[in-house]
Amino acid sequence: MNTIINFLFAAIKAGMPLLFGTTGEIITEKSGSLNLGVEGIMYMGAISGFFVGFKTNSLILALLASFIMGAFGSLIFALLTVTLQANQNVTGLTLTIFGTGFANFFGEMMIGATEGGTPKLAAEFSAKLSENPIPVLGDIPIIGKLLFSHNILVYLGIIIAVICWIYIKFTRVGLNMRAVGENPGAADASGLNVSLIKYINILIGGGICGMGGAYIALINGNGVWNNGCINGQGWISVALVIFASWSPAKAIFGSLVFGAFSIFQIRANDFASEFPILGFLADIPKAIYIMLPFVITALVLIITSIRRKKEGTQPAHCGINYYREER
Repeated sequence: MNTIINFLFAAIKAGMPLLFGTTGEIITEKSGSLNLGVEGIMYMGAISGFFVGFKTNSLILALLASFIMGAFGSLIFALLTVTLQANQNVTGLTLTIFGTGFANFFGEMMIGATEGGTPKLAAEFSAKLSENPIPVLGDIPIIGKLLFSHNILVYLGIIIAVICWIYIKFTRVGLNMRAVGENPGAADASGLNVSLIKYINILIGGGICGMGGAYIALINGNGVWNNGCINGQGWISVALVIFASWSPAKAIFGSLVFGAFSIFQIRANDFASEFPILGFLADIPKAIYIMLPFVITALVLIITSIRRKKEGTQPAHCGINYYREER
């Protein structure tokens, strides 16, 4: 039982960056823009969040920096696609390349300027990111360990996902945003400022993605900067949007599933030793486990492309530029 609990606990932790990235991309796509630059935006959020945390020892400032940098990356995307009407797919891919290079460039500068060549977060800052059980709730058997013993960013990610779900589904501004994503011509005719709505939601979505990058840099890196820290999780986040049917609430479950696949490479030997019937897991090459999340991502894309369902589908105008003159 402890093996299963520890596995699920690690899966929640591993899936949290995906929840940030998926929630941010859902906000972007619901407004009618397909941003394939999530990977690059998460890199930009990672380097800015880590650098500010490294210099200031302030978690709030680190998260704020990652949000601002993620929003800045999305501002580039919005300027090119909404204002200049550039192709969204090409712009997103370009943003991924730019963001990755941006993080690696400044990451190398930070490494070169650090004594010993290893930028490491201060112990007092890392303590703020430690996994501390919530009083009373953390003492509940099984559930206390799974749900109430995580670091503060896990709870922040879930809160953001729930708030975004409420925003999309139950608020007037969320309804306006969905209207723009489904039919910007009709929304424009009804008096909505399509460009402004797109800009706001693209920036908010990018900022949330940037916070996902900060989570990876601050938590998954054990307090040390790594130039390749994102490692494809931005792309998995894009696929998870489809898996979650464009719902931040469903993305919470989806991030747990994909987090489990991501962490399985580390926990496979535990299952093999704890349950003799699963002993074959220890004999599977580690490379299989490493590629497993990406295989599952490909399968999700294939299955969802075959499925025909009216509810939980991509916004009708997502990925298509809106030309007001053709209204």
